[in-house]
Amino acid sequence: MKFYKMHGIGNDYIYFDCMKGELKNAGEISKRLSDRHFSIGGDGIIMLCSSDIADVKMRMFNADGSEGKMCGNGIRCVGKLAHDLGYVKGSTCTVETLSGIKRLELETSAGGVVTAARVDMGAPELRGEKIPSSFKGDRVVNAPLEVLGTTYSVTLVSMGNPHCVVFYDDLICLDIKTIGRAFETHPAFPERVNTEFIRPMGQNRLKMRVWERGTGETLACGTGACASAVAAVLNGICQRGEEITVSLLGGDLKITWTDDTVYMYGAATLAYVGDVAI
Repeated sequence: MKFYKMHGIGNDYIYFDCMKGELKNAGEISKRLSDRHFSIGGDGIIMLCSSDIADVKMRMFNADGSEGKMCGNGIRCVGKLAHDLGYVKGSTCTVETLSGIKRLELETSAGGVVTAARVDMGAPELRGEKIPSSFKGDRVVNAPLEVLGTTYSVTLVSMGNPHCVVFYDDLICLDIKTIGRAFETHPAFPERVNTEFIRPMGQNRLKMRVWERGTGETLACGTGACASAVAAVLNGICQRGEEITVSLLGGDLKITWTDDTVYMYGAATLAYVGDVAI
């Protein structure tokens, strides 16, 4: 079967054109193909599927085989693939996800190939029980959480998937494999959690490392960048309504939290095309 290896600033997935039918056993396929030593390698697989309520639908599976509700970097590549394959015409695209329908504004090169996209990610969910988590209240901001014997101040945000944002000074020496896994499986998060470690770098600029549930550390996480920008505003570090640059290991994303929604802007890149036995 033909596949498209694509990435949004290093957050790479294996994409399949499934407009005529979705893959069976997609979780097991994702586990096998995501192996970076014995297969194609990636953070998971994403299927471009037909939809009755939007232009296209995306289904994503993490490297451990679990299905995710939403991927910010992945959805930009879905918009690019749908446009470049001719399923979507013009500069806008709607994508059905398990977190609802998302609207994309596609940016194209002179040759008509999509290079980037601006995504309306929707309003963040801030209620503790809706993240979901064991925390209560309309907002969980700068709340104490003990992990591996250390108490961290956490801010919780859902962007269709759960995020725990921690402001952390030394991102270079951070043992993210140990700490990230402990956050992911913490009993406070019944569906596990993505964890962002953030260092403010000046006015409306953040540096970020991320541990994604089901995958581990990745070079970028779009929903995580959105959650981090929202958390920075809630903690008085950044300004609402202004563009916030989030610098990840794979590159930069531009995030704006308006009165109504969160917008994310970033690149969408095709790395290569190939064939694989399913």
